[in-house]
Amino acid sequence: MTELTTRSETAGPATSDDLLALENQVCFALAVAARGVIGLYRPILEPLGLTHPQYLVMLALWQRNPRTVRDLGEALQLEPATLSPLLKRLEAQGYVTRHRNARDERALDVALTDEGRALRERALDIPPQVVDRLGMSLDELGVLRDHLTEVIDAVRAGA
Repeated sequence: MTELTTRSETAGPATSDDLLALENQVCFALAVAARGVIGLYRPILEPLGLTHPQYLVMLALWQRNPRTVRDLGEALQLEPATLSPLLKRLEAQGYVTRHRNARDERALDVALTDEGRALRERALDIPPQVVDRLGMSLDELGVLRDHLTEVIDAVRAGA
């Protein structure tokens, strides 16, 4: 062993009580899980012509339509600079329209087109495919979602 060898190179495997061990980091687990799950959606969404962020926008609009851009941004926790290009692409695809709000010209309304509403029927196949690919039960996924929602709430409270 040379003098240039560092402690981390000579130390044995990280222990479960090592606060800086990669496998002990919540941020690492969340990042890897998020990339993996979003990656599962890619081939499922491709036939619909949607990216995962566009799918989230459509979910929000299928839940309530029309919505203002501000309301969509709050629901999706996206900044206007991120949301605006998504909406432009969805409009170009014929799924949504964007118009100034008649009551408040500062607000921009986003509404589903007939094609956007019809897409919902095709999208009903997405959740079962994701569940199948993950190999987890609906109960397990529900518990996971609930825990992640608690994490989101805790982050918001601490911000």
